[in-house]
Amino acid sequence: MKIMVAPDSFKGNMSAPRVCAVIEAGILRADKDAGVFKIPLADGGEGTARAVTEAAGGRFITAAVTGPLGDQVKAEFGLIENGRVAVLDMASASGIELISRERLNPLKATSRGTGELIAAALDSGARELIIGIGGSATNDGGIGMISALGFKVLDNRGRPVGEGGEALANIAVVDASGADRRLKEVSIKVACDVTNPLLGPRGASAIFGPQKGATPDMVTVLDAGLAKLGNAWIRAGLATDVEQPGDGAAGGVGAALRICLGAAMESGAMLVMKYSGFFSRLSEADLVITGEGMTDGQTAGGKLCSVVAREAHNAGLPVALLSGALGGDAPALLGSFDYAVSIACGQTGLDAMIKDSPRDLGFAAENLVRAILAGKKIRA
Repeated sequence: MKIMVAPDSFKGNMSAPRVCAVIEAGILRADKDAGVFKIPLADGGEGTARAVTEAAGGRFITAAVTGPLGDQVKAEFGLIENGRVAVLDMASASGIELISRERLNPLKATSRGTGELIAAALDSGARELIIGIGGSATNDGGIGMISALGFKVLDNRGRPVGEGGEALANIAVVDASGADRRLKEVSIKVACDVTNPLLGPRGASAIFGPQKGATPDMVTVLDAGLAKLGNAWIRAGLATDVEQPGDGAAGGVGAALRICLGAAMESGAMLVMKYSGFFSRLSEADLVITGEGMTDGQTAGGKLCSVVAREAHNAGLPVALLSGALGGDAPALLGSFDYAVSIACGQTGLDAMIKDSPRDLGFAAENLVRAILAGKKIRA
């Protein structure tokens, strides 16, 4: 039996390569002769650059950049295809996991470090950028990012508005005359599976702001600020609207990348699967195992694991999902996966589940393969 292991990370717990290794060990305990090939994946969030770069045999460069709350952090990007393509994670420069939960504050958090990471990638000589924008801590509409790349974001007195979501309320003008000229010489792909617009009840602030620490009052302030930014872009002739799918991703960074940097949105899951070798090895497999830390109603609606399942099914292969926890609509899950199970083994509390998850994940993988082998012994 040949098994492709193609999971996402278990966020805040195990990286995708670690998940692959744990599942492989469980498989081999059940069947030492099984052929296992590991394809660690990501969907545009944390781990995207590493998954793509390692799969493509590239190298990493580390840069010191401004973190989401202004402190310096070390972020990395990958170079592949002989340095022609740079792969970046916004999460490594402006990510929510860089801040403790009690310090989350989208009024203060800035995307400046992401702009500095883009500048470092340009300095490397890359001609194409792939930027994953999942996992951000920001709701600043990308004003920090574009300011780091030479754009001027000014108030009605011609002064820089400052940093963070709170600065949006002061925006009067966006001036692109000083933008880094190298941006016109590169192509930029944004790895993102979010389709929300910038504004309104489905926009960046309303849907994602609370995850980043926004109170209901903050959501109102942030949405109004993003509206001011959108109007400034339109007055500057940079945009005609801020309602395109993905504009609301990463607190409006999706809109800033499209409008100011000319980037094109692409499915994060599909981009990573393409560069990781998923499609080239799919024909070798008899079974695909995928996994994630938490499965809910969003999974069947287009998250990475459901994309893996869709493409595997298109190739005629069964797909098993090993999840840290199962939620949402059970029939919908079984409409996407041939087998879906929570790996939790009776723990009470999230901390215990996280602590035991490597053991439980390995056990679930072993148990799955044992069930398959037992099924082969059952006479019809």
